[in-house]
Amino acid sequence: MIRIVPFPLRPALPILACAISAIIPVATTANPSPEIALGRQVYAAQCASCHGVNLEGQTNWREPGPNGRLPAPPHDVSGHTWHHPDAQLLAIIRDGTAALVGNGYQSDMPGFAGKLTEAEMRAVLAFIKSTWPDRAAEYQRQVSGE
Repeated sequence: MIRIVPFPLRPALPILACAISAIIPVATTANPSPEIALGRQVYAAQCASCHGVNLEGQTNWREPGPNGRLPAPPHDVSGHTWHHPDAQLLAIIRDGTAALVGNGYQSDMPGFAGKLTEAEMRAVLAFIKSTWPDRAAEYQRQVSGE
Protein backbone atom coordinates (compact mmCIF):
# COMPACT_ATOMS: atom_id res chain seq x y z
CA MET A 1 0.00 0.00 0.00
CA ILE A 2 1.35 3.42 -0.93
CA ARG A 3 0.81 6.22 1.52
CA ILE A 4 0.81 9.77 0.27
CA VAL A 5 2.86 12.13 2.40
CA PRO A 6 0.86 15.25 3.26
CA PHE A 7 2.06 18.30 1.37
CA PRO A 8 3.54 20.16 4.38
CA LEU A 9 6.05 17.32 4.99
CA ARG A 10 7.26 16.98 1.40
CA PRO A 11 9.87 19.76 1.66
CA ALA A 12 11.40 17.99 4.64
CA LEU A 13 11.88 14.66 2.86
CA PRO A 14 15.30 15.48 1.32
CA ILE A 15 16.55 16.63 4.72
CA LEU A 16 15.21 13.47 6.34
CA ALA A 17 16.85 11.34 3.66
CA CYS A 18 20.21 13.04 4.28
CA ALA A 19 19.87 12.54 8.04
CA ILE A 20 19.07 8.86 7.62
CA SER A 21 21.95 8.34 5.19
CA ALA A 22 24.33 9.79 7.78
CA ILE A 23 23.54 7.00 10.24
CA ILE A 24 23.20 4.06 7.85
CA PRO A 25 26.42 2.47 6.62
CA VAL A 26 27.37 3.31 3.09
CA ALA A 27 27.47 0.27 0.84
CA THR A 28 30.88 -0.56 -0.53
CA THR A 29 31.46 0.09 -4.19
CA ALA A 30 30.43 -2.47 -6.77
CA ASN A 31 34.12 -2.93 -7.65
CA PRO A 32 35.98 -2.76 -4.34
CA SER A 33 39.74 -2.76 -4.18
CA PRO A 34 41.38 -6.19 -3.87
CA GLU A 35 42.14 -5.39 -0.21
CA ILE A 36 38.49 -4.56 0.57
CA ALA A 37 37.30 -7.64 -1.33
CA LEU A 38 39.68 -9.81 0.70
CA GLY A 39 38.55 -8.07 3.90
CA ARG A 40 34.92 -8.77 3.09
CA GLN A 41 35.71 -12.48 2.61
CA VAL A 42 37.76 -12.74 5.81
CA TYR A 43 35.14 -10.77 7.77
CA ALA A 44 32.39 -13.14 6.57
CA ALA A 45 34.45 -16.19 7.56
CA GLN A 46 35.95 -14.98 10.84
CA CYS A 47 34.00 -12.02 12.25
CA ALA A 48 30.37 -12.06 11.10
CA SER A 49 29.33 -14.86 13.46
CA CYS A 50 29.79 -12.47 16.40
CA HIS A 51 29.81 -8.97 14.92
CA GLY A 52 26.97 -9.62 12.46
CA VAL A 53 26.73 -10.15 8.73
CA ASN A 54 25.89 -6.46 8.33
CA LEU A 55 28.39 -5.30 10.98
CA GLU A 56 25.43 -4.76 13.36
CA GLY A 57 26.96 -6.41 16.44
CA GLN A 58 25.11 -8.38 19.07
CA THR A 59 21.98 -7.29 20.88
CA ASN A 60 22.53 -5.12 23.97
CA TRP A 61 26.24 -4.86 23.20
CA ARG A 62 26.74 -2.12 25.81
CA GLU A 63 25.51 -4.32 28.69
CA PRO A 64 27.38 -7.34 30.09
CA GLY A 65 25.80 -10.67 29.23
CA PRO A 66 25.14 -13.55 31.64
CA ASN A 67 28.85 -14.45 31.54
CA GLY A 68 29.77 -10.92 32.66
CA ARG A 69 31.37 -10.09 29.34
CA LEU A 70 30.27 -7.46 26.88
CA PRO A 71 28.65 -8.79 23.69
CA ALA A 72 30.35 -8.10 20.37
CA PRO A 73 29.89 -4.45 19.39
CA PRO A 74 28.76 -3.32 15.96
CA HIS A 75 31.37 -2.20 13.46
CA ASP A 76 28.92 -0.08 11.53
CA VAL A 77 28.51 3.60 12.35
CA SER A 78 26.14 2.82 15.25
CA GLY A 79 29.06 1.39 17.21
CA HIS A 80 32.31 2.92 18.40
CA THR A 81 34.87 1.22 16.18
CA TRP A 82 35.30 4.42 14.19
CA HIS A 83 36.26 6.27 17.39
CA HIS A 84 39.55 4.31 17.63
CA PRO A 85 42.80 4.61 15.68
CA ASP A 86 43.91 1.91 13.28
CA ALA A 87 46.80 0.84 15.52
CA GLN A 88 44.44 0.10 18.42
CA LEU A 89 41.92 -1.72 16.20
CA LEU A 90 44.66 -3.84 14.65
CA ALA A 91 46.01 -4.68 18.12
CA ILE A 92 42.54 -5.86 19.16
CA ILE A 93 42.23 -8.01 16.03
CA ARG A 94 45.74 -9.39 16.48
CA ASP A 95 45.87 -9.91 20.26
CA GLY A 96 42.26 -9.82 21.45
CA THR A 97 40.53 -7.29 23.67
CA ALA A 98 41.60 -8.84 26.99
CA ALA A 99 45.28 -8.56 26.06
CA LEU A 100 44.89 -4.94 25.12
CA VAL A 101 42.86 -3.92 28.19
CA GLY A 102 44.84 -6.04 30.68
CA ASN A 103 44.21 -6.13 34.46
CA GLY A 104 42.29 -9.41 34.24
CA TYR A 105 39.67 -8.04 31.83
CA GLN A 106 37.78 -10.88 30.18
CA SER A 107 36.41 -10.77 26.66
CA ASP A 108 35.00 -13.16 24.11
CA MET A 109 37.03 -11.36 21.40
CA PRO A 110 39.97 -13.64 20.62
CA GLY A 111 43.20 -12.57 19.05
CA PHE A 112 43.75 -13.70 15.48
CA ALA A 113 47.56 -13.69 15.46
CA GLY A 114 48.62 -17.01 13.96
CA LYS A 115 45.19 -17.50 12.39
CA LEU A 116 45.15 -14.47 10.07
CA THR A 117 48.05 -12.82 8.34
CA GLU A 118 48.80 -9.15 8.95
CA ALA A 119 47.53 -8.45 5.43
CA GLU A 120 44.22 -10.22 6.20
CA MET A 121 43.81 -8.24 9.44
CA ARG A 122 44.44 -4.98 7.61
CA ALA A 123 42.02 -6.06 4.87
CA VAL A 124 39.26 -6.72 7.42
CA LEU A 125 39.79 -3.26 8.86
CA ALA A 126 39.78 -1.74 5.36
CA PHE A 127 36.48 -3.51 4.61
CA ILE A 128 34.88 -2.29 7.84
CA LYS A 129 36.08 1.27 7.22
CA SER A 130 34.73 1.16 3.65
CA THR A 131 31.19 0.93 5.01
CA TRP A 132 31.33 4.08 7.13
CA PRO A 133 29.80 7.37 6.02
CA ASP A 134 32.27 10.12 5.15
CA ARG A 135 31.96 11.94 8.47
CA ALA A 136 32.82 8.85 10.56
CA ALA A 137 35.59 7.83 8.16
CA GLU A 138 37.15 11.31 8.29
CA TYR A 139 37.02 11.36 12.10
CA GLN A 140 38.66 7.94 12.24
CA ARG A 141 41.40 9.03 9.82
CA GLN A 142 42.12 11.98 12.10
CA VAL A 143 42.40 9.87 15.26
CA SER A 144 44.64 7.49 13.30
CA GLY A 145 46.93 10.38 12.46
CA GLU A 146 46.32 10.25 8.72
